[in-house]
Parts: sequence; C-alpha cells; structure tokens
Amino acid sequence: MKIRSEWDTLKEVMMHRPGIEIEYAMLSPRPFLFERPFRTSVAIKEHMNLQETLEKNGVKVRILKEEVVSKADENRAFRKALEDKIVNMVSFYGSVESSRAAKEQLKKNVSMFDSSTLFYTLTLEPSIDLKKENGNSVEYPTIYSNIPLANLYFMRDQQAVSSGGVIIGNMKRRQRIKEPDITEFIFRNAFGEDNLVRISGKGLFEGGDFIPAGTFCIIGVGTRTNMEGAMQAMNSGLVNFDEVCLVENPVYDFLEEDRDPMVNMHLDTFFNIAADGVAVTSVELCRKAKAIIFGKSGNEYVKTIETTLFEYLKGKNFNFVNLSIAEQMSYSSNFLTLKNGTIVAVNAPIVLKKLLNLGVFPDNLQTAIKQELTSVEEKNLFPFSKQVKENGIEIIVVNLSELTGGYGGAHCMTAALKR
Repeated sequence: MKIRSEWDTLKEVMMHRPGIEIEYAMLSPRPFLFERPFRTSVAIKEHMNLQETLEKNGVKVRILKEEVVSKADENRAFRKALEDKIVNMVSFYGSVESSRAAKEQLKKNVSMFDSSTLFYTLTLEPSIDLKKENGNSVEYPTIYSNIPLANLYFMRDQQAVSSGGVIIGNMKRRQRIKEPDITEFIFRNAFGEDNLVRISGKGLFEGGDFIPAGTFCIIGVGTRTNMEGAMQAMNSGLVNFDEVCLVENPVYDFLEEDRDPMVNMHLDTFFNIAADGVAVTSVELCRKAKAIIFGKSGNEYVKTIETTLFEYLKGKNFNFVNLSIAEQMSYSSNFLTLKNGTIVAVNAPIVLKKLLNLGVFPDNLQTAIKQELTSVEEKNLFPFSKQVKENGIEIIVVNLSELTGGYGGAHCMTAALKR
C-alpha cells in the first residue's frame, strides 16, 4: 500500500458502511462531532451510491465489515485474534464474583458468535453492569457503550497511506481515539500489511491532514494534527518525498475571535488537489496558511524556508481554483481525485441550501455566506463553476447531502489504499 500523489489513478479504497453506531449520534449530534442530524436510511443509500460510482470508474472498494467478516469466516488465525480483541474490549461491572464469572462466560461463548456480531461489538464497545435484585437469582444487566464509533465512516482520518507505507494516526478527540486501533488491527491481521508505523505519545496525526503531491507532500497542523505528530510522520521512514510542507491550518479573519474548530478541522476541509498543478482551495486561507518547508538531506529532513502555502505552490507553478466561503463550508474541497483531472465531488449547492435552511452556521458565518450569494447564483458554485471548466477538471457529482451531516465529503469517507 503506497501512494505517491493525489492525482495518480485511484485503484483501491476502503469504506465503512454506517451502521447502528450512527443512530446514537442522531440523538445528540454535536457531542458526537456531527454537524447536524440527518436521515440515516437516506445516508446509507448515498454511501452505497458513492461506492457504486467508484466501482464504475475502476476503483476496487473494500467495505470494512465485509473484509472483517469474510476474513474471520475463512481464516482461523484472524478469527482467533478478533475473538481475543473482543474479550479484552468488553467490560463487566458488578460484584467481583459476578463480573469475573461473566467474563469467563464470554471467553467460553465467543467462539460461537457470528463474525458479524464480533464486528458490531468492535464499533459499539459495550460494557455490561450486572445488578442483583431482591428475590431474583438472575442478574439484571444495564448496557453501556463507550462512545459508539459514529465517525468510523470517515475512513480517511484513522491513517494515511504515503509513498512508503501506512501511517497509523493518533486521534485527538476521545470520540474517535479507538478508531486507529481497529484499522491497525485490520491492516495487520486481515490485509497482512506490516509496512506501517503508528504515531504515539503526545503526537497527534489524522489522515485528513495529509496530501501527497509527487515530489512533495503537505501535512496540515491544527486542531487535529499537532506539530509533534506531523514531525513523527515526516520522520517515520515512510514519507519519501523531496520536500515536506508543514502547514498551519488557517481560519478566516472574521472568525479569529470565536473560532469553530470544525471550520478548518483538517487540511482537506479547505484544500485539495484535482490534477497535477491544480489546487482547489480558498485562496484567502491559502495565503494565510503559514508553511515550513523541510528538504531531504540524506536520510533526514531539514528545515529550509518559511513561507505560505500559496507562495509555496505558486513557486511550483500551481494554478488555483478559488473557493468562496460558501463553497468551502459546503465541502467543495473535500472531493476525491480519481485520476489526473477527474474528481468525485459533492453537489455543493444542494448541501449549502440544506445548511442555510437548517441554520447550522454561527451568525457571523451565515451572514458572510449570504452576502456572497448576492453576487453569484447557487447553480454556479463549485463543482459547476467556470474556474473548474477553465482548468480542464472533469467532475463526477454525487449527492451526499445527508452523509455530510457528519462533517465530511467523499475525500473524508474513503481511505485511499492504492494509486
């Protein structure tokens, strides 16, 4: 599993079909890091359509549950490793005697579970509190879930596939901190991938902050990836580029005093590459984005210059498709590049209309967006804008107006494995 550039032909991705875990997030979206509630039945259909779109364009799509279940059914060693993981994960509470007996019962019974049961347990991580009632010899169970992994369908973020292998992340939010454990387990045990490293300690790193670009790569530093994590990734031995550009994820001036950490959560929330030499970004943010450039010197990287992301890319003769605030906030940069000059993009005008109608933006952001829309029609927004056509970008539009309620588009929803 190696990827050299974002515009090389996409050959293989992994996706996770949202399951019961996202139903919990509908009850209280923001604590689950979601933007808004949405109709999960429609969202699942959107997810299936995204999969079909990729497959029609020659991309092999691995569905996480299918990979785990099929591997567990056919490979005894993997099945045993999965059973052991489940036994260690599930917690029992109550008296010492009853909790110990319940754990022993689980160890005895787990070999009889369907493989799908094991997978669902991974995503829900249940705990069972056993209580005794007067006059009843059978204990009464109260079930808890240690934060159901509602964000797991954003499969970009748990890891990044670089030019040298797989970098397993270390996620900042407690809601997501267990996700890399699952993907690392699957990469190692189901896919047999051993060319990987994991970010650890105080280092934080998420795949949405990593974009490979041929002779160089860009790593975003901000609310989800910190400098320690970026440096660990850069020096992991799996990042084999001439240069590494570490970028401070920027925010609009009018949002400086009251920052919403989700606005510039990852690099791919304001920046992406649609073709060799064509960046899609908010130029305003790109000009603000402070960048530190590291060059390869022998077996290590050394700091060379400080600049901005805009100036760095201009120096490499990049053209820019400029995104307005309205476009950036409706996931326009979160497209998935299929090949040089062809992208799978969210229907941003539909998403924007939904967001405005629901009033999800803070007042200052809502005002700025509405002001922009007085001078441009929604139908001319990205990906239907004149700039896209002028740069020769071919678009495949998908409707993800429900699924984006979790805060992400096609790029976030796919873990690119091979290009």
